[in-house]
Amino acid sequence: MLVALTAHQRSTSFADLERLSVLGDTGASELTSAHDTIRGAVVLATCNRFEAYFDVDGVSPVSAMDAAMERISDLADVPFRTLRDTVDFAHGNGVAHHLFAVASGLDSVAVGEDEIAGQVKRALESARRERSTTAPLEHLFQRATETSRTVKNSTRLGESGRSLVRLAVALAGSRIGAWEDARVLLVGTGRYAAASLAALRAVGAEDIRVFSRSGRAKFAQREHLRPVAPADYPAEAAHADVIVLCTTTTADAYALTAEEHRRARGETDAAQLIIDLGMPRNADPGLRGLAGVELLDLDTIRVHAPIDEFATIDEARLIVRTAAERHATARRVHEVAPAVVDLRTHVHAVLEREVARAAARGGDADTEAALRHFAGTLLHGLIAQGHGLAASGAGQRWVDAVGVVIPPRED
Repeated sequence: MLVALTAHQRSTSFADLERLSVLGDTGASELTSAHDTIRGAVVLATCNRFEAYFDVDGVSPVSAMDAAMERISDLADVPFRTLRDTVDFAHGNGVAHHLFAVASGLDSVAVGEDEIAGQVKRALESARRERSTTAPLEHLFQRATETSRTVKNSTRLGESGRSLVRLAVALAGSRIGAWEDARVLLVGTGRYAAASLAALRAVGAEDIRVFSRSGRAKFAQREHLRPVAPADYPAEAAHADVIVLCTTTTADAYALTAEEHRRARGETDAAQLIIDLGMPRNADPGLRGLAGVELLDLDTIRVHAPIDEFATIDEARLIVRTAAERHATARRVHEVAPAVVDLRTHVHAVLEREVARAAARGGDADTEAALRHFAGTLLHGLIAQGHGLAASGAGQRWVDAVGVVIPPRED
């Protein structure tokens, strides 16, 4: 059984999402070992959500999910009761429908955002490295990627290159006089840094400097940016008109602290905008208390997210719903596959015995051909009936019937 546990920006506080994000995509192996009925897990951790997808063996997943939430509670330092009261659950085909909508950007702050499809793909790749996936989870995430591609190519959601980063830059535009005159400091050199750079250049920013906490110089060289040395970072941050923070930190380590920034800025109260795209947050909340400094973080950005075109969203939702229904049908048919194999094996064994018996009695080629044709026709009808019942959700009846009429194998 597939089960999804979801904490997102609509029901979970930013502070709790921040703690959950520390687990990252690499938490899958930890969750797989939380309960003996959990066969596999994939974790999707982004700036606005934490989701865990499970393949659970058994009729009821309740005990497994309780154990998983206890493990998450311990790892992220979020109270178990908080998790229980704020997370959403999906099971069965609801899991596919939810993930397909997520991968297509329909559940994002910026509806139709670009980054989420790549994050879904990387979550699966991370789980593969940890060897925590199963065939059902593989199929689920692969279909999610295909669905997001269909939505992007078939609807207007793919036209404008939407993303949380672009939304943040758009919101910042009302606070910046002219981007071409702004001095921008980009902190980070990862995936979000690349997306942020593209968004900044799209609005006309030219004077962009980059600081890498990890010391990576290739990003600056490749993008023709002015690199900032660690010793110069405080002064560069103090003199920037805009600072975009999108680097990796831990929950208790900020890329920009209020006290250090206050000392670097000195007596100035020059207007400065700080955009914090990090999760966990990169900017010390105390920066809001500094004269002239405005902090635009993910919590603020999601409050100002625009309502998108209803017709376009409805079109995308129809694609998602249809894809989820097809996935459910394929899964149901797949679930009767072992019984199909057993039936084929049994009929072919009987066929070969009868062909040999007919040959011993002097039967000719026509007799053998007739027997093989009869067996093939019989199998085709029975298997088609099994697939039809499976597609309608009644496949277990067919599986049970096959188990009754076929004698158990002898070991």
